[in-house]
Amino acid sequence: METNSASEELPALYRAVLDRVAEIAASGRRSLANEVRAEAIRIYSRAWDDRARRELVSLLRRYSSDDLEAQPARRQSRRGTISAT
Repeated sequence: METNSASEELPALYRAVLDRVAEIAASGRRSLANEVRAEAIRIYSRAWDDRARRELVSLLRRYSSDDLEAQPARRQSRRGTISAT
């Protein structure tokens, strides 16, 4: 069975991370969404190799919807971020 090279998988992984970023932002965690997006851009803009593939997969796992649902949502105010209760 032939496996895809990292360079073949990276665009789909990057798109999946950006989709997850949109979900995070929609849940009110815009600051976290910006951090995840910046990390994904940093990874994606380097060499398209196995290391980049592993890092994007790790990013997706780290910010899975199940993990984030357990954390309280945060919303932005004019004076800063407040926890939702």
